[in-house]
Amino acid sequence: MPPKRKTSGTSRGFTTEPIAPAQRPDDRPVEAAKGRLQTSALLTTAQGVRLPDTDHSLKAGPRGPSLMDDFHLREKITHFDHERIPERVVHARGAAAHGTFTAYGNAASATKAGFLQRGRETPVFVRFSTVLGSRGSADTVRDVRGFAVKFYTDEGNFDLVGNNMPVFFIQDGIKFPDVIHAAKPHPDREIPQAQSAHDTFWDFVSLHTEATHHVMWAMSDRGIPRSFRTMEGFGVHTFRLVSADGETCLVKFHWKPIAGVHSLVWEEAQIAAGVDPDFHRRDLADGIDAGAPFEYELGLQIMPDSVDQTFEGLDLLDPTKIVPEELCEVQLVGKLTLDRNPTNYFAETEQVAFHTGNLVPGIEVTDDPLMQARLFSYLDTQLTRLGGPNFTQLPINCPHAAVNDNLRDGMHQTAVPHGVAPYLPNSLGQEGEPVPAEASEGAFVHVPREVSGPKVRESPASFSDHFSQATLFWASMTEVERSHIIEAFTFELGKCFEQPIRERMLGVLANVDTDLCSAVAKGLGLAAPGGAPTAAAVTSPALSQIITVPGPIAGRVIGVVAADGADLAGINKLRRAVEAQGAVLRLLAPAGGTIKTARSTQTVERTLLTSRSIEYDALVVAAGNPDLKNIKLTVLLGELFRHCKVIGAWGNGDQVLTAAGIDTTAPGILLAESMAKPYTTELFAAIGCHRVWERAELGMAE
Repeated sequence: MPPKRKTSGTSRGFTTEPIAPAQRPDDRPVEAAKGRLQTSALLTTAQGVRLPDTDHSLKAGPRGPSLMDDFHLREKITHFDHERIPERVVHARGAAAHGTFTAYGNAASATKAGFLQRGRETPVFVRFSTVLGSRGSADTVRDVRGFAVKFYTDEGNFDLVGNNMPVFFIQDGIKFPDVIHAAKPHPDREIPQAQSAHDTFWDFVSLHTEATHHVMWAMSDRGIPRSFRTMEGFGVHTFRLVSADGETCLVKFHWKPIAGVHSLVWEEAQIAAGVDPDFHRRDLADGIDAGAPFEYELGLQIMPDSVDQTFEGLDLLDPTKIVPEELCEVQLVGKLTLDRNPTNYFAETEQVAFHTGNLVPGIEVTDDPLMQARLFSYLDTQLTRLGGPNFTQLPINCPHAAVNDNLRDGMHQTAVPHGVAPYLPNSLGQEGEPVPAEASEGAFVHVPREVSGPKVRESPASFSDHFSQATLFWASMTEVERSHIIEAFTFELGKCFEQPIRERMLGVLANVDTDLCSAVAKGLGLAAPGGAPTAAAVTSPALSQIITVPGPIAGRVIGVVAADGADLAGINKLRRAVEAQGAVLRLLAPAGGTIKTARSTQTVERTLLTSRSIEYDALVVAAGNPDLKNIKLTVLLGELFRHCKVIGAWGNGDQVLTAAGIDTTAPGILLAESMAKPYTTELFAAIGCHRVWERAELGMAE
């Protein structure tokens, strides 16, 4: 470890000396005029107004909506939105695709939203992203992934802006700048990039225990997804649906990947960040080009719209809580298919502008205080990032519904409005000028709801439970997944320099689970503190990613190792079988060019110099080259074995495995005399389970 950083002034590492020049009136003391930042011992606004609270937005009662007269919320979020130019402050690194959403029609009784009516097909654009890293960071870092879907509906654009985790770090949007400032690289050195394994992040989350549930998700395998294809998506917040007859219900949105939910192992993620930092975006583009679209089903958890907005004792306005699927079934209501890559990255993926306030009739927001702040922040962000208010005229953001908005001028105005009266009412209007729509004409009319309460900066009492669902998540994991969570916490906290932060976070984990805390403490060489974990009365099997029933292998990559003289006929059989499953076969050899036999020739698609385990979901050694030895092949096979991937061989190819030190009797090592249908059936079933976790369990036992 490098020596501990020296700090000046305070233990936080910020100098107490003035650091920003400012104009001063002649009558101000010279010392006070040296600067204006960090000169007050008390927290203030940018105007110097002292603040009593920066953790709670101003609301109409503890459970009420946030209020526009919260000048501190608006100033804090506005400054945060504009602090980086030109990339997004968060979600800067992204990849995207076009596609179509097809509704099944079974949501029609719950909402009048047109795109959810039976058989309706709606064009979509979906952007996946990491949260913390810059545009130049790696894809496979441990992080939350954005899962943002823009529906170009007949009633206007609807944006479902979610993540691959159903909960968030904070309960109130006023703290969003704080958690991101803590998670971003340290401001003095701008390191570490795209990582949470550092002091400021763990300082924040150990002090804000409401983050505990989300941290459990982030330290699990969910933080390093295998592919966007195998990644769940969640709307995070609770929304309100409105039916055609005005009835309402509360809902949580889910995206269920048809390929199943699978992740990388930690070593794979680290290798990919070095050898292929574009791994996820390449996988998305290559999969679509290969004719294997990315597919998901939209699911709804529908709950009564009760006065207290709770369900089975769970506060639906708390974004750090889930509703377990065992308590409320996820009803599948439509299919999302991504099958077309962007034509230009900047024009589409970079310029697309999502906004949680882009709603359509039949879908409304709730008083979730994190959601309330997002309603302001997203629109405000676009003004800086895209240069003004006319970003909706960019083709990727332009709605497919007819527009007549009375908005005028501004930077980058590309339309040419007609008429002299862009206001309502007017007596000078010409034909074609808009008039307000009636509800019967599809106008968005908010469902009337009573709002009352004192202006307070508080949270409801139910928001104070920070540990029970973190315990539920831990209890729902398999032993393999628990070992990964322990390793993740140990790695991340091991990267912190400040001992008090490690100890404080162990105190947090002690309130989640005693075994978890003890294992992490042991890895850090510290004593495990006592805690008061909640006894997990139930578990939620839906939270575990480990499966026993094989899923589809479309989009997966199977490598075949061969050299001159290999069984090319067998390779051709395997290739046909692989492509029939929508997967991809890549021929791997010691050198580029072609592989030849007396009757056939095949092109080498990868060489041992350019290949690592991360690129393949399985690797098979072809018959015909029993003497094939190469140190890079040995490394590759060793990685595949450690990463619990399927390894196979047919004919005398098993001799290559033995020479590379692979135990051919271990689980997931599939051997056959020849390439035939029974072997491909066995191979595809094993790949469909994603990993051979029995090998990991053997390692844990040792």
